[in-house]
Amino acid sequence: MIDAAGKLIAKADRIVAFSGAGLSAESGIPTFRDSHAVSGALWTKYDPMTLASPEGFAADPQAVIAWYNWRRRTIAAAQPNPAHQALAAASRNSGLVNVTQNVDDLLHRAGAQHVIQLHGSIAVDRCHGQCGHYEAIDLANPPDLRPCVRCGEPMRPGVVWFGESLPADAWTAAERACSQCDVLLVVGTSAAVYPAAGLINYAKSHGSRIIIVNTQPSEASRLADFELIGPAGEIVPQLFDR
Repeated sequence: MIDAAGKLIAKADRIVAFSGAGLSAESGIPTFRDSHAVSGALWTKYDPMTLASPEGFAADPQAVIAWYNWRRRTIAAAQPNPAHQALAAASRNSGLVNVTQNVDDLLHRAGAQHVIQLHGSIAVDRCHGQCGHYEAIDLANPPDLRPCVRCGEPMRPGVVWFGESLPADAWTAAERACSQCDVLLVVGTSAAVYPAAGLINYAKSHGSRIIIVNTQPSEASRLADFELIGPAGEIVPQLFDR
């Protein structure tokens, strides 16, 4: 099946990789929901509404920032794995578009081009108010809770929290890419988080073939032309070894 899926990718003119937390799990980045993932699942240990919502930030901003800074240091210490490297190489060599739910920077560090981050980036802080101020931060040495230099409202991670809308520009770009691709390669996602997971069905409805790589069956299994069960770091590089 890997060989057949790889041949399908090799023949495709337009490829989109839609990735989730499982892509980075083999780099030591904890996932959120997958109890079988390499690093365990964050939402089995922490309350998402306390640490990843505007209400949680309002109630205890210090705790939220401390938790995100722990995640940032974890990401800073991690390295892109072979799946990141393969997707990055494909983006440079064949124009593959990476649409990711991940907020880490591992695809970027692997040298990927055309990266659309649907849920924002943990490598930036933004004003929690409405002034629009953003700042890049050092993941290895992230700042503590601080006010925005422009308006005085607190700065917060530049990620999408529960109850918030996805960035409009990222969503528009992702929809466009998924409506035009010949193959959608779905890597390391439970396909349970909407609206992002809806892109798989969206691509399918526009004629795309669907290849899924995951450690276990997912909500998108029924849409797959090929479902490859196993570690992304082992399977994904083989798909592009043509």
